[in-house]
Amino acid sequence: MMNALRTMNHDRRNQILTALAIVLVAVLLVIANMTLSKYHLRLLNLGGIYVILSLSMILINGFVGLFSLGHAGFMAIGAYTCALLTMEPAEKAVNFYLKPIVPWLGEMHMGFLPAMLIGGILAAIIGFLIGWPVLRLNDDYLAIATLGFAEIIRIVLTNLQTITNGSLGLKGLPKMEIDVFGLLPESMHGILVLNLSACIWIAVIITILFFVRLIRGSYGKAFKAIREDEIAAEAMGIDVFHHKLLAFVIASFFAGIGGALLGNIMQTIDPLMFRFLMTYNVVLIVVIGGIGSLTGGVLAAIIVTIFMELLRFLDASWMLGPVQVPGTAGVRMVVFSIILMVMVIFKPQGIMGRREFSWDWFLSIPTQIKEFSLNRSKKEASADSKKGCE
Repeated sequence: MMNALRTMNHDRRNQILTALAIVLVAVLLVIANMTLSKYHLRLLNLGGIYVILSLSMILINGFVGLFSLGHAGFMAIGAYTCALLTMEPAEKAVNFYLKPIVPWLGEMHMGFLPAMLIGGILAAIIGFLIGWPVLRLNDDYLAIATLGFAEIIRIVLTNLQTITNGSLGLKGLPKMEIDVFGLLPESMHGILVLNLSACIWIAVIITILFFVRLIRGSYGKAFKAIREDEIAAEAMGIDVFHHKLLAFVIASFFAGIGGALLGNIMQTIDPLMFRFLMTYNVVLIVVIGGIGSLTGGVLAAIIVTIFMELLRFLDASWMLGPVQVPGTAGVRMVVFSIILMVMVIFKPQGIMGRREFSWDWFLSIPTQIKEFSLNRSKKEASADSKKGCE
């Protein structure tokens, strides 16, 4: 009885702390919107989108143990679906000047939230259709097959001129805003209409909470069992293929959501955005953060996004003392490739490995600091006493 009560109090405390953390994030976002420049705000939002993408890939690669490289394809599906559904008919007519858009799609228009969800659902459906035959493969064969399907999706989008505008892409995507109640007068738009940053970070928080609950639940335990040993997991009664397919569909859905958000923040999309380089960026984040850690995925997404911008000067000419170094496009990605190789060789488990953030660990930090200080003081006192004896 006492143990049950203690567990209940422990869970309630964690829920309260989580709620307070969400409120703190909301306050910080409001402050960021009021104080940061458009450039820094865009960087912050881009980091949030990469959090969603990294967590979706960690589910497949980290918790189920599959090696999938098809993320860019599902992002493209989400981005194009959301863009085509949110663009005004007049804006579509401007974009489709070589060949007119198909009539049924040309007049279709809806708000961002339903369009984003439809983009995610369509990506999940395509993920199901692809995953059904592909997930029967393992290791390198699965990676090659998913990479091939991602390229097929990109090529299909390039050639569907009357639906996707082909290689020209889509420009002038509407600014993302979600009316909280749907019927607010224009005078209240600045009060209860969610802007770009709010939409992205609400999606980030929902994604984090969803994956935390998923991994801590029975499905998460089954995913980890499959990762460790498929044969043993199947012997324990776990439907291995069903769980693999479920994880693949969930990851595809969130990749589609991430693609929809990315397209809106860029205000323009084209097939070249969704080459393998996009998947490589997500893989880089996952490897650096820790392939089996949601916490590592969140931290690495923010860190990598910031450093991608800080190292942008390498692509242009820059001064090294008195010497001018000529700029070469893509040098910063070479730097990240070197970092990736170093991580794989010397720290393959990443920053967090399989460790996760917990409130117990966070609340124990003062005690750990105190113990560290005491141990250090004891060592210093012991060293002083030895010197005195000599």
